[in-house]
Amino acid sequence: MNFTRFTSIQIIVVIALVMLFLWGCPGQDKESESVVRAPKPHYFLKRDQTHNKFSRKIAPVLRVPSGAIIEAETQEASDKQLTPGSRVEDLTKMDFEPIHPLTGPVYVEGAQPGDVLAVTLHKIEIGDWGWVGIFPGFGLLVDEFKEPYLRTFKLGKDTKAIRFSDKITIPLKPFPGVMGVAPDTDEMLTTIPPRVNGGNMDDPHLTEGTTVYFPVFVEGALFSIGDCHSVQGAGEVCGTAVESPMRIIYEVNVIKGKRYLKEPQYETDTYYAVTAFATTLDAAAKKAVTYMVDYLEAEHGLNRNEAYVLCSLAGDLKIAEVVDAPHMLVSVHISKKIFH
Repeated sequence: MNFTRFTSIQIIVVIALVMLFLWGCPGQDKESESVVRAPKPHYFLKRDQTHNKFSRKIAPVLRVPSGAIIEAETQEASDKQLTPGSRVEDLTKMDFEPIHPLTGPVYVEGAQPGDVLAVTLHKIEIGDWGWVGIFPGFGLLVDEFKEPYLRTFKLGKDTKAIRFSDKITIPLKPFPGVMGVAPDTDEMLTTIPPRVNGGNMDDPHLTEGTTVYFPVFVEGALFSIGDCHSVQGAGEVCGTAVESPMRIIYEVNVIKGKRYLKEPQYETDTYYAVTAFATTLDAAAKKAVTYMVDYLEAEHGLNRNEAYVLCSLAGDLKIAEVVDAPHMLVSVHISKKIFH
């Protein structure tokens, strides 16, 4: 009798443990949960609704209220000059003029110069392929790597990693390389360097769940997004990441009163970050630390001495990119856990 009761308890415990394991098991269930959490889009943009410059003169393709949720399809960085079947000789024929097709611009009602546009990346879904390459004359080590190189990868929305070699597997971490609002100029600015309006930041931390804050320079903000990367290391040292088409669900909100924000900043549930561009890493780092001091003073009530010291104790200085000449981008992150 006692043995039978003990066996029954064992069976119940085993069933409970199995159910608990299945409930918490990583994989498809977590992905389904992520899909459920992504809000339903109100507006849709196709990957042919694009431009590849930054200027207030580029007419918006969509007009939305603050709080709108948008689903945008993006094209890969070459704008269809490369395909899954491309070879290295196709890389040498590439024209840089059409690169970085950006989906947009989106006019956000109520956005005025001096405001901030908050863009929350709710969902980032990888397209069916990607490429990475070396362009002679472009990249951090241009003096050493003088021959072109091209590698393509078969991908998909459920792909979690790429097989780089028999002994190397790289987990994917998709993000948009270019996000930005229109600068206050009639000039058609190239998308290649990052600027105060955002642009080609190539910061691999701008992943799903991140909210990015852009200073607004023109009425409606005129937000655009593209140049998506399936995976990229900090720095993007060879000049390219795994360049891929994607589908992104994002939300736009107009914020008033953040006058200290001079260049894009961003946050997740765990940290807050500032960014800064300059022609050298030294100059960019100095600007970024100054921006973090400004943020800590404005949002957390520290005086400038306290904020500067806190940056030294708890701030993490990071390189985002070093190849988008003439500018480089750095960031400073600070954990939210230290604030009570």
